[in-house]
Amino acid sequence: MFKSFLLSIALVIGLQWAALGQSNKKALVGGTLIDGFGSTPIKNSVILIEGEKIIAVGNADNTPVPEGVEVISTEGMSILPGLWDMHVHTMLSGHADYPYWDKVYPPLLKDVIMPSSALQLLMAGVTSARDLGGPLEESISVRNAINKGEIPGATLYVSGPFIQHAPYPGTEDFRWGVDGVEDGRKKIRKLAKAGVDVIKLIDQDKMTLEEVNAIVDEAHKNNLKVVAHSHRPDEIRRGLLAGADCFEHTGLSSAPRYPDDIMEMIKERTADMSQGPLFWTPTVEVLYNYEYMRDNPEFIDEDSWHRGLPDSVIVDIRQSIAHSDRLPYFQLTPSRRPTLETKVKQLLDAGVVLMVGTDSGIPMKFHSQSTWNELDVWVNEFGIDPMYAIRAATYWPSLWMGVADEVGTITPGKYADIIAVKGDVLRYISLLQDVDMVIKHGKRYK
Repeated sequence: MFKSFLLSIALVIGLQWAALGQSNKKALVGGTLIDGFGSTPIKNSVILIEGEKIIAVGNADNTPVPEGVEVISTEGMSILPGLWDMHVHTMLSGHADYPYWDKVYPPLLKDVIMPSSALQLLMAGVTSARDLGGPLEESISVRNAINKGEIPGATLYVSGPFIQHAPYPGTEDFRWGVDGVEDGRKKIRKLAKAGVDVIKLIDQDKMTLEEVNAIVDEAHKNNLKVVAHSHRPDEIRRGLLAGADCFEHTGLSSAPRYPDDIMEMIKERTADMSQGPLFWTPTVEVLYNYEYMRDNPEFIDEDSWHRGLPDSVIVDIRQSIAHSDRLPYFQLTPSRRPTLETKVKQLLDAGVVLMVGTDSGIPMKFHSQSTWNELDVWVNEFGIDPMYAIRAATYWPSLWMGVADEVGTITPGKYADIIAVKGDVLRYISLLQDVDMVIKHGKRYK
């Protein structure tokens, strides 16, 4: 009976592959598969790929490998869906002087800086990323070039410009101020017409509640979700009242906990499942690891973040962070760092769904390093279950972005966005600092 079952599976797979022709077929064979759904990993896994898509998933006992395909051994490796980073800034590359960067580098954003950021993410195993805050035309152009296969990089889901009360001087191209309810709606409609994937809302505590409500309402009317900052308590309060879909960061203050009234609001929201889960991207590693990186600069000196950047830009970035202990950006970090674990656990206890995001691109935080460092802090410092952390970087982001039927898990019919590392990633999450294999849409990049 069981042999007949296996023969029938083999016949079906064989027919599928025959119908698809003989080109562009791969079989990943032998590794331990963590498929993104959170269930028990599959030992001696077999993943069949044809073109851009996954055809079959199983193990050596129930998924035979047809003849004539490229067999890629994954023995001794952990196989995962391609990672997501839900908070990156491709227009930034780790430079410490924002006013200088915003003045000097806009001419290079579309053709150099943003493509190099997307490529660095991809080579670090991040096959999809939410790019929050950037000039509109450049963001759309780079996203589309990647989607068309014209340049290599992580698949980007872009917000275009930040929406806020008023732009900072010299940032008007990628920060749009809002002056009244109708102006807020007008700017959201403009972004929707341009084709952004998400709205990035910041400083909403400096807006009127009517403006915040109008921005979120107009975004939802245009089938766009709203990502809201949560640095300050009133940003969280107003974002929750307006119905923002996801919150970013764990806060600028050194207050040891979120206020009780905010936690009650969050618990009320997570109890109302008619709206679906409440999502949060805490971006903790940028603060948690600052002092270590400051005191051990050799880890900044490694060259993975050079990929795609001209030598002149690399030198400029290096000079800007040469005295990392003096950077104004991080002077409050020692007082904020001890609060991070408590706040993350408050969110978890309240039923919030966390997603992995990093603020990658800000000073000293490079696209080639940030994502695995975030996962490492979650698991090894905060004690978060590694399977939860992996799902927070695979399954949940794809669901939030509305593309879970295409990516996010290793499932037949979905795009073959797959990474692999040597060793047991559930025991040693830091193995993700050196991803051995990267496949995106069926094409192997590493």
